[in-house]
Amino acid sequence: MLLQKVTVTATSKKHFAIKFQLHRSAKAPPELLQLGMSIVTVFVSTDENVNSERRFDKGTHILELKYKLEPITGIPAATQSISLYNGETLLGKIDDESKMLGAYPVENYMRIHVTDTNPHRVKNQYNDVSLVEKFELTEEEYAKRSDSVLAFKQRNKLGRFSDEASASTEASDQANEEASKVINLGDRCEVQLGDDAELRKRGCVRFIGTTTFQPGVWIGVEYDEPLGKHNGTVQGVEYFKCRPKHGAFVRPTKVEVGDFPEEDLFDTDDELEEM
Repeated sequence: MLLQKVTVTATSKKHFAIKFQLHRSAKAPPELLQLGMSIVTVFVSTDENVNSERRFDKGTHILELKYKLEPITGIPAATQSISLYNGETLLGKIDDESKMLGAYPVENYMRIHVTDTNPHRVKNQYNDVSLVEKFELTEEEYAKRSDSVLAFKQRNKLGRFSDEASASTEASDQANEEASKVINLGDRCEVQLGDDAELRKRGCVRFIGTTTFQPGVWIGVEYDEPLGKHNGTVQGVEYFKCRPKHGAFVRPTKVEVGDFPEEDLFDTDDELEEM
């Protein structure tokens, strides 16, 4: 044990000089006298991918350390097995609950790895979100709620519900309706990619009409090359048939029909001298 003598000397009405003197009794543990109030910074890890940087007093008993590690690791103190690592090198077990942390060769930025010895423990129950029961709503149920962000935007005409957005959407829908009138099934076409008029894909028109995945008129295209997203089926609904990765849906305004033969990737501008 430690005996602590405190001498208080009054130097003024507002200040005191406090002197502490530590004395060792015959039963004082020698490792405790060497430790003082030393603080060590370590990394705490587990088999369940828990990683945390913590600071501990070297004068902490191992049993007390286990109770401090319990809320960090989620492993009960009674079933903890603690190992000390320097990087990836195992230095040994920290298993004597009567000793203090400083009795082991622990230094700053070493790693304390905690393992649960309980064979019936359900692992990852605190960090596997798939085990957590979730509150889920369908799109139809969400649209009916009056306390949602969607309802707030609708009431205040924000975002896509603003007057400007509504006018822009109506103009876009009308433009797509007009563009779809000159497109026929089986037409050869070029599809503009994004806003760059130079980037285009060639293919054949396989579908014209509305869909269940998005409102408005869509054109289903079978590309000549595997540059699409599907085989004509989207979200379990078959709109047309084509080879895998050759199908795509685009807005009519992005489609230009005409004499667009399938391109030969191996063709060059130089005529062959011999065949």
